[in-house]
Amino acid sequence: MKNIMFMGTPEIAATCLSSLIEDGHGICAVVTREDKPRGRGNTMTPTPVKALALEHGISVYTPKTLRDEEFAAILDEYKPELIVVVAYGKILPKSVIDYPRYGCINLHVSLLPKYRGAAPMQRAIMEGESETGVTVMYMDEGLDTGDILSVSKFPIGPTDDFEAIHDRSALIGGGLLSETIEKIEKNEIQRIKQDDSLATYASKVEKEDCKLNFALSAKKLDFIIRGVTPIPGAFAYLNGKMLKINKATPIEKNGEIGRVIDLSDKGEGYFTVACGEGALKITAIIPEGKGKMSAGDFIRGRKISLGDILE
Repeated sequence: MKNIMFMGTPEIAATCLSSLIEDGHGICAVVTREDKPRGRGNTMTPTPVKALALEHGISVYTPKTLRDEEFAAILDEYKPELIVVVAYGKILPKSVIDYPRYGCINLHVSLLPKYRGAAPMQRAIMEGESETGVTVMYMDEGLDTGDILSVSKFPIGPTDDFEAIHDRSALIGGGLLSETIEKIEKNEIQRIKQDDSLATYASKVEKEDCKLNFALSAKKLDFIIRGVTPIPGAFAYLNGKMLKINKATPIEKNGEIGRVIDLSDKGEGYFTVACGEGALKITAIIPEGKGKMSAGDFIRGRKISLGDILE
C-alpha cells in the first residue's frame, strides 16, 4: 500500500514503523506525541517514532488534538488510504477513524479480547500467563474492542520479563502489520468479532502494584517482578530504604515471611527471602539511590545480613 499514515510514539511503535518501511509500504506522514525534556539537562527529545521518520525523510506532525480543523486539514492534504496506529497515546475520534478508505488498524500487544487496555504485556506476565501475542484489529470507538484481523501467538518463558516480551512483541508485531496490510489491499482479510464475554482489562501499572508482599507465594512474586522489570521495577524495603528486585528465582524453602534465610557472596551471589509459600532467591537488585548491582556486591558491601527482614 502506498499511502499510509502512521500514528505511534514509543520504541515498540518505531520498530513497527521500521518494518513497514523495510517492506516497501508507502508512509505518507507520521503523527506522534510532542517532544519531551529528557536527561539531566532537560534537553527536548523527539519520540522514537519521530526520530525514525525524520531519518527516512517522512513528514512528522505532533498535533495537540485530533479534533480540530488543523488536523482535519492534515488528513485532507495527505488523504491516507489507511491509518496504522501503534501505541500512539491519544484516543482517535470517530472523524479520524472513519476518514481512510480502508479504515484505521491498530496493533495491540495481547491476545484479544484478553488484556484490553494500557498495560497488556505487563499484566499477562504478572498473572502468570504461559503465552501472549499480538493482535491487529480494526479500530472503533471502544477500548480495544474492534474486529480482529490477524493474530500471532508466542510463549512467555519462565525467565521472560517485560523487556523481553516487549522486544519480541515489537518484532513480531511489525511483521504481522505488514502482512495484514497486504491482505487488506488484496481484499483477502477476514474480520472476526471479539467475544466480549471473554474480555479482561489490563489497567496501567501503578506503584502499589510493584510493592512486593512476601506473604504471597514466591511463584506469584516472581510473576510480579518479571512483569515490571526493568521499569517501573518491583521493590521492597530494607531498613527503611527502597530496594528494587531485578532478578529472582522461586525455590522450595521455608522460613519466617520476609526474612533473609540464606545468602552467599560468592561470585554474583544471592540472598534468599522466605515467602508465604516457598522463597525467592534474589540475584540482582537496585538499592535506593544506586545503580543495578549483583546480590554478591550488595552482601560484600555489608548492606544485608542473614536474618534481616524485607517488608
